[in-house]
Parts: sequence; structure tokens; C-alpha cells
Amino acid sequence: MTDANLTRRRYLALWFPFLPAERLRIEQGQHHGRTSGGQADPPAVLVAKVRGGLRLAAVNSEAQALGVVPGLTLADARAMQPGLIVAEMDTDADRHWLQHLARRCSGWSPLVTVASPDGITLDISGVDHLFCGEAGLAAQIRDAFDELGMTMRLAGAALPAAAQALARHGASYGTVPVDEERQAIRALPIAALELDEEASLALRRAGLKTIGDVAARPAASIAARFGAGAVAALRRMTGEEQVPITPLTQPVPLRFTRRFAEPVALQATIAACFMDLLREAARVLEQRDLGGKRFVLTLFRSDGARRRLDIETGLPTRDPALVLRLFNERIASLADPLDPGFGYDRITLFLPATEPLPGVQPALDGGGQAETALAELIDRLSTRLGAASLCRLAPQDRHLPEQAQLALSAIGNCAPARWPAPAQDEPPLRPLFLFDPPQVIEAIAEVPDGPPRRFRWRRTLHEVRLYEGPERIATEWWRRKAGAADGKGGLTRDYYRVEDKCGRRYWIFRHGLYSEVSDPRQGPKWYLHGLFA
Repeated sequence: MTDANLTRRRYLALWFPFLPAERLRIEQGQHHGRTSGGQADPPAVLVAKVRGGLRLAAVNSEAQALGVVPGLTLADARAMQPGLIVAEMDTDADRHWLQHLARRCSGWSPLVTVASPDGITLDISGVDHLFCGEAGLAAQIRDAFDELGMTMRLAGAALPAAAQALARHGASYGTVPVDEERQAIRALPIAALELDEEASLALRRAGLKTIGDVAARPAASIAARFGAGAVAALRRMTGEEQVPITPLTQPVPLRFTRRFAEPVALQATIAACFMDLLREAARVLEQRDLGGKRFVLTLFRSDGARRRLDIETGLPTRDPALVLRLFNERIASLADPLDPGFGYDRITLFLPATEPLPGVQPALDGGGQAETALAELIDRLSTRLGAASLCRLAPQDRHLPEQAQLALSAIGNCAPARWPAPAQDEPPLRPLFLFDPPQVIEAIAEVPDGPPRRFRWRRTLHEVRLYEGPERIATEWWRRKAGAADGKGGLTRDYYRVEDKCGRRYWIFRHGLYSEVSDPRQGPKWYLHGLFA
């Protein structure tokens, strides 16, 4: 988790630990902590039928203080406290009550979402200054819900999952300073990952008691032993996987329409009308600090036929000239040209996908222009050739070289990722060009399991002048175990960076050791995996 992730956005998580019981008490007209007679509330529980028997699904704070917790059978709870007030669990009423509480939060943030079954998350980025800072906003929310009669715990963080985890499992409740947030998240117990009971028990038995213990282990080993869900939950907690929250009220999609009293067929008139629609959309987007990611143009002919054109951009934009150029590229690439027939009587522009696009100050040295120019080039090529024709490589957390990157659409939702930077003044450890699959070569080594001295590739003999290595890369442990039965797929790789007498550099590996192959007389096979520039 980087410092940039901690300062990008801020979320405030609210957790209501006794929501079902307090919802029932408020609906019955009782005051918080007091009955109508002025005495303290009696211990109360809500029950649900589980496998033919009644078990406690929720309790109030008074019952919890007496040791009555959810999960007990009703008979055991009454044996502990005979004076329990018992009511039936109503999940629908609890869900509607949580929605009601979330709507009350819209006065503090325009972006509010429900974290079922008993939580609410607010995106407070850019609004906390209206309430004298994050601490002032938290105090105002706490006072409002205390007056309503709801017990609440809250916490602030840079990620919605982390904020909810801190509110539910943190040692102290409230806003956490930014410089202490990472340490607070790593100190949370395993239960904060919200895994199933079997996975949580397995993690605890393995000695992993906190999120920091899990984060210190390789992701591949965690996924192999405890399931991919544990890695996904950890990445959501640390910001490696971005999961945007779904607002309680969805914004109305942007749609702009032009109707004509008489059908129009002139290309100039249609183009002028379309430009007016783009300018109108740009004004609305600027008012909302948004940029369009996808634009859909629909032309309605007077005979009932319609033609739909859509484009997508890599970065959000509200530049009408740029969008018009992309639509011209799209029209030019059509196999079937647009035929206005007897004319169009309606044109609509629809923006199904938008993203925040605040105003920025250009740098004096022109920085950022190259990135913008590259994004426009990607948009034009993807529009002309098709989104699947242009890809970008994204780094993956895999130790096998052929799985260390993934080809994704260059214009899709994936943002360009940062690749590991090599050490300064050091040659690259990996070649830019990899063979898929690696090519078989004939290699000779002076000693078994030693570096190659010469190898033959494509009928040409290469004498090795310099070499670096070996770099040993093992296969996944589950493939190694499965390959033990049939002698396939479980061999290690010893990689060497070699240079021949002509100065050409290669990346070759020995697949397995003499002790691992089934026939030591033949020895392991050698492969050429890549070429250095």
C-alpha cells in the first residue's frame, strides 16, 4: 500500500452492531437505553429458525453485556437469562431500516453506499472541509445517530474495505491519522478479511493471526493453501485491487436528443447537429467535473430504421473536437456506409460511461502532453481497427516468466500499470523478446548441472563467452506434486544469461536436474526462452 493510495480518496465507515434490536426498539417508540417507565432496557434477543431449531440471530447491548451472544440456541440463552425479551428476526425490515439510515447520510456526502447487513460507507473526499475536517464530520455523524438512538462505531480510511474493517475490528474507533493507517490495518485480526469460517480457522492454525502476517507471505502460497478469496480480500484491504462503491442513488445517464420537423439528409446539416450535441454534452460534463469514456450515437431514419455508432476512449474526455474525430474514424471504417435514405428525423447522443475529470493546470514545461497524445493515438487506432486489435501488457504477480504479463485491451478499463524498474546502470534481468513456446536447443556443459559452454540453435553452433546464473525458478508446488506420478510438469528451471563470441546475448534454461529426470543418461533438456536486445 503506497502513500499515493492513502491520499487519493477518503471513506468513512459506519457500523451498527445492534441494528436489528435497536430498529425494533425505535419502531416500538422506546427511548435509547430507557423504557417508558424510566428504567434501563431489559435484555432482548431476536431469533431465527436454523435447521428446525430457534437460534439467536441478533441481541441488544444489554443482552451482550450478560454474555448472551448470537449463535446460541434460544433454550441455552433462556437458561442463562430467564428474563430475556424474545422477538422474531425480520431481515426485510432491517434492510429497509439500513436504507433509511443511508439516506439520512446523504446530507454529509453525495456518495453513500450500504455495506450489508449492518454498515454504511460514505465517500467524504473533498467534503470534509465543510465540517471542519474529518474529525468534525465524524463527531457530527456520531451525535446525530446517538440522538436517534442507534449505537454506532465509525472509522475513516483511504479504502472502503479498510474503513469497514477498522470500524468493525479496530482496537479504537474513530478516524485514523493517514500516517498511522497502514500500521492500523496490518494490526487487524484475521476476522477483518470477512472470510468463511473454514478459511479463517485454517489461517489461525497456520499461525497467521493478523492481516500483517498474511500480507508478509507470498500471494501465490496464500492462494494455494487458503483459496483465492483470501488473496482477493487482502488486496481489497491494501488497495492492490480497486473495488469502487456503488452509490445509493444512481446518477441519471446523460442523454441528448435533437428532433427535426422535417427529415434531414444533408451531411453538413447532420454534422452540425452532431457537433451541437457534443458541445451540449461537454457543458454538462464540465459542470459535473466528469469526462465521457463511452459515447453512443444513434441515427433514426424516417422509415423506422436506425443506425448505432459507439466509440470508447482510454481516458475520460469532454473535448468535442476529439470525440468528433473518433466518430469520423469509426464511420470511415464501416464496411456498410451510412445511408440516410429519405432522411433522419431524430439524433441522440448517449454517454453510458463517465469518470471524474477535474480541471488541471498544465505544466510550464509541457509535461503531460506526451501522455495525452499517446492516449489519443490509442483511441484512434482502437476505433479504426477494433478494440481487440490493440493491446497493452499488464504485469502479473507470477514467478514463471511466460505468466508474468497479460495482454489486455489498450482501450479497456485497465489503467496502465507500473512495471518494476531495473537497477540503475545494470543490464536487464529479463529479455524483451520471449519465445512462446521456448525453443529446444542442444547444449553442452562441462559438468552435470553446470552452465552451458556451447549450444546449437537453428543449425548454428554458438560458443558461450560469458554467462550469468543460474537463476532457479521452480514450478508451482501443486503441479510439481501432480507431475511426480507421470514424470511431467514438475521440473525446475535453471536460467542462464549467456553471451556468445559474436556479442549476441540469449536467455536459456535447463529444464530439470540430472537427479530429477527419469533417464539420467540422456540428461535434462535445454531451451532458448528469449533474446536480449
